[in-house]
Amino acid sequence: MNRAEAQAWLDTYVAAWLSYDPDDIGALFSEDVAYRYHPYENPIVGREAVVASWLGESDSDGASTRDAPGTYSACYTPVAVDDDVVVATGTSSYSERPDGPIVRIYHNCFVMRFDNEGRCREFTEYYIRRP
Repeated sequence: MNRAEAQAWLDTYVAAWLSYDPDDIGALFSEDVAYRYHPYENPIVGREAVVASWLGESDSDGASTRDAPGTYSACYTPVAVDDDVVVATGTSSYSERPDGPIVRIYHNCFVMRFDNEGRCREFTEYYIRRP
Protein backbone atom coordinates (compact mmCIF):
# COMPACT_ATOMS: atom_id res chain seq x y z
CA MET A 1 0.00 0.00 0.00
CA ASN A 2 1.33 3.43 -0.89
CA ARG A 3 -0.03 6.91 -0.18
CA ALA A 4 -1.89 7.22 -3.53
CA GLU A 5 -3.52 3.79 -3.07
CA ALA A 6 -4.48 4.71 0.50
CA GLN A 7 -6.08 7.97 -0.66
CA ALA A 8 -7.97 6.14 -3.41
CA TRP A 9 -9.28 3.64 -0.84
CA LEU A 10 -10.37 6.47 1.48
CA ASP A 11 -12.14 8.25 -1.38
CA THR A 12 -13.92 4.99 -2.25
CA TYR A 13 -14.82 4.56 1.43
CA VAL A 14 -16.52 7.97 1.45
CA ALA A 15 -18.31 7.21 -1.85
CA ALA A 16 -19.59 3.90 -0.43
CA TRP A 17 -20.84 5.67 2.68
CA LEU A 18 -22.62 8.29 0.57
CA SER A 19 -24.27 5.61 -1.60
CA TYR A 20 -24.95 2.90 0.99
CA ASP A 21 -24.55 0.44 -1.89
CA PRO A 22 -23.88 -2.99 -0.32
CA ASP A 23 -21.56 -4.07 -3.14
CA ASP A 24 -19.50 -0.88 -2.88
CA ILE A 25 -19.23 -1.26 0.90
CA GLY A 26 -18.30 -4.93 0.67
CA ALA A 27 -15.63 -4.29 -1.97
CA LEU A 28 -13.68 -2.21 0.56
CA PHE A 29 -13.10 -5.07 2.99
CA SER A 30 -11.55 -8.52 3.09
CA GLU A 31 -13.81 -11.51 3.77
CA ASP A 32 -12.46 -11.81 7.33
CA VAL A 33 -12.24 -8.11 8.20
CA ALA A 34 -12.22 -7.05 11.86
CA TYR A 35 -13.96 -3.66 12.08
CA ARG A 36 -14.15 -1.50 15.19
CA TYR A 37 -16.26 1.64 15.44
CA HIS A 38 -14.60 2.24 18.81
CA PRO A 39 -11.14 0.99 19.82
CA TYR A 40 -12.34 -0.45 23.13
CA GLU A 41 -15.09 -2.68 21.66
CA ASN A 42 -14.92 -6.15 20.21
CA PRO A 43 -14.71 -5.99 16.42
CA ILE A 44 -17.47 -6.76 13.99
CA VAL A 45 -15.99 -9.71 12.10
CA GLY A 46 -16.57 -10.55 8.46
CA ARG A 47 -17.45 -8.60 5.35
CA GLU A 48 -21.17 -9.45 5.44
CA ALA A 49 -21.44 -8.37 9.08
CA VAL A 50 -19.72 -5.06 8.32
CA VAL A 51 -22.02 -4.38 5.36
CA ALA A 52 -25.09 -5.13 7.51
CA SER A 53 -23.73 -2.83 10.19
CA TRP A 54 -23.16 0.04 7.76
CA LEU A 55 -26.69 -0.40 6.43
CA GLY A 56 -28.15 -0.18 9.93
CA GLU A 57 -29.26 -3.82 9.76
CA SER A 58 -27.18 -5.05 12.69
CA ASP A 59 -27.57 -5.07 16.43
CA SER A 60 -23.84 -5.49 17.06
CA ASP A 61 -22.35 -3.38 19.84
CA GLY A 62 -21.32 0.00 18.45
CA ALA A 63 -22.97 -0.65 15.08
CA SER A 64 -23.67 2.28 12.85
CA THR A 65 -27.05 3.80 12.17
CA ARG A 66 -27.86 4.75 8.62
CA ASP A 67 -27.55 8.47 7.95
CA ALA A 68 -30.22 10.26 5.93
CA PRO A 69 -29.15 11.11 2.36
CA GLY A 70 -27.66 14.56 1.97
CA THR A 71 -27.06 15.07 5.70
CA TYR A 72 -23.39 14.10 5.90
CA SER A 73 -20.05 14.51 4.22
CA ALA A 74 -16.49 13.53 4.96
CA CYS A 75 -12.90 13.99 3.87
CA TYR A 76 -10.02 11.78 5.01
CA THR A 77 -6.31 11.79 4.18
CA PRO A 78 -3.58 9.27 4.91
CA VAL A 79 -0.99 10.67 7.30
CA ALA A 80 1.16 7.55 7.65
CA VAL A 81 1.63 4.59 5.34
CA ASP A 82 3.92 1.72 6.35
CA ASP A 83 3.65 -1.34 4.11
CA ASP A 84 0.14 -2.71 4.86
CA VAL A 85 -0.70 -0.27 7.68
CA VAL A 86 -2.35 3.10 7.04
CA VAL A 87 -3.27 5.83 9.50
CA ALA A 88 -5.68 8.45 8.19
CA THR A 89 -7.26 11.55 9.66
CA GLY A 90 -10.10 13.76 8.57
CA THR A 91 -13.50 15.12 9.43
CA SER A 92 -17.10 13.98 9.18
CA SER A 93 -19.76 16.69 9.08
CA TYR A 94 -23.50 16.35 9.68
CA SER A 95 -26.57 18.49 9.16
CA GLU A 96 -30.13 17.87 10.33
CA ARG A 97 -31.58 18.08 6.81
CA PRO A 98 -30.19 17.89 3.28
CA ASP A 99 -28.32 21.07 2.37
CA GLY A 100 -28.97 22.39 5.88
CA PRO A 101 -26.34 24.02 8.07
CA ILE A 102 -23.67 21.80 9.58
CA VAL A 103 -24.57 21.04 13.19
CA ARG A 104 -21.90 18.46 14.14
CA ILE A 105 -18.32 17.91 13.09
CA TYR A 106 -16.21 14.96 14.18
CA HIS A 107 -12.45 14.67 13.88
CA ASN A 108 -11.59 11.12 12.90
CA CYS A 109 -8.53 8.90 12.97
CA PHE A 110 -8.58 5.52 11.24
CA VAL A 111 -5.96 2.84 11.85
CA MET A 112 -6.15 0.24 9.10
CA ARG A 113 -4.35 -2.85 7.87
CA PHE A 114 -4.74 -4.05 4.28
CA ASP A 115 -4.42 -7.37 2.49
CA ASN A 116 -2.41 -7.93 -0.70
CA GLU A 117 -5.43 -7.05 -2.86
CA GLY A 118 -5.90 -3.59 -1.31
CA ARG A 119 -8.89 -4.53 0.83
CA CYS A 120 -9.02 -3.49 4.45
CA ARG A 121 -8.68 -6.43 6.84
CA GLU A 122 -8.48 -4.46 10.11
CA PHE A 123 -10.19 -1.13 10.74
CA THR A 124 -10.31 0.83 13.98
CA GLU A 125 -11.92 4.25 14.24
CA TYR A 126 -11.15 6.94 16.81
CA TYR A 127 -13.20 10.13 16.81
CA ILE A 128 -14.09 13.13 18.88
CA ARG A 129 -16.81 15.70 18.38
CA ARG A 130 -15.69 19.26 17.80
CA PRO A 131 -17.03 21.45 20.62
